[in-house]
Amino acid sequence: MTTLTLPDLAELKAQAKRLRAALEVDGDFITHSESLELIARQNGYRDWNTLHARAGNRPSEPYRIGDQRSGTYLGQPFTGEILSVKRLGDGALYEISFDFDEPVDVVRFDSFSAFRKRVSVTLDRDGVSPARTSNGEPHVRLSR
Repeated sequence: MTTLTLPDLAELKAQAKRLRAALEVDGDFITHSESLELIARQNGYRDWNTLHARAGNRPSEPYRIGDQRSGTYLGQPFTGEILSVKRLGDGALYEISFDFDEPVDVVRFDSFSAFRKRVSVTLDRDGVSPARTSNGEPHVRLSR
């Protein structure tokens, strides 16, 4: 039926646009309204108007699976892809899993290293983790 976490309207419209473009590549031409109707049915709704009403005008989610992000993790720069997103409670915090493009050395000693390629962190809507290192810096701070 319906998904537990319905994308916001901007993402639903972007899905319809991508669907229409993909079908055009195969020689199947549909209108934008037809692609919106198909997206509604894929999400378990009878039509676009029903899906639109259900999605409402809530603010966009700050994180999406597949997004490429950069920032610092334990003081080390990184770039990577979001693998999973879980909204916690009222949406003030999110549990995010990243796959870094290159492993990040989280140890600052010359005598040994500890590399991380995949991490799960809690972030607020601004991309800052509430967890702090011993010097008070956030574990993660995403670039704008």
